[in-house]
Amino acid sequence: MPVINKQKTTKSTNQSRNSEATRNQLLDAAEAEFAVTGLIAARMEAIAAQTGVTKATIYYYFQSKEELYQAMLERCLVGMLGLAEQLQLDCLPPDAALVKLLATMLQCMSENPHVGSILCLEAVQNKGKYYPKQLGNILYGTIIEILERGMLSGAFRQLEPRHTAVNIVGTCSFYFTAQENLKYLWPGKRLLGKELLQSHTQESIDLIMAGVRN
Repeated sequence: MPVINKQKTTKSTNQSRNSEATRNQLLDAAEAEFAVTGLIAARMEAIAAQTGVTKATIYYYFQSKEELYQAMLERCLVGMLGLAEQLQLDCLPPDAALVKLLATMLQCMSENPHVGSILCLEAVQNKGKYYPKQLGNILYGTIIEILERGMLSGAFRQLEPRHTAVNIVGTCSFYFTAQENLKYLWPGKRLLGKELLQSHTQESIDLIMAGVRN
């Protein structure tokens, strides 16, 4: 029977944990940088400075700025994709399914307000080159399917589902994307504070549901 070197195993486990922690710190810093500058203007020196590592360390984990950007995008959106697939919306009537999806989307956006800015900059700077197509397939596809079910049952008025899906996402996300401009509408208040987030969530859901219901 082979002898297990517990000390060596523990050291290897700790190294793996430290490596994962460093990788996550780099992705956190990259997310903050890309949300402001986009891919084109982002500086690896700025990301390194935020994490207290060298540029060489970043390139140890990610071979290029583009690879870091893509890894950041994937991590940002994986939670949203997972939630959309776990909601079991097919089991709900169309109106209840749409309300549940909207509430989940808005919660995800409030927990990660960088996503809107990152996706806007991706569209403007990169013309969607790195846009994760699976996000569109799942998010917009889910909304379209709910709208089509609602129109078929008579719960929703007749709509063009693709345009309506785009408008729904825009209604939910613009608040987060344009928060630095919108803050002047609520002087002295935090747009990402609990009170205004709850208000935005409810107003968005009410507006969308009033627009689609028959």
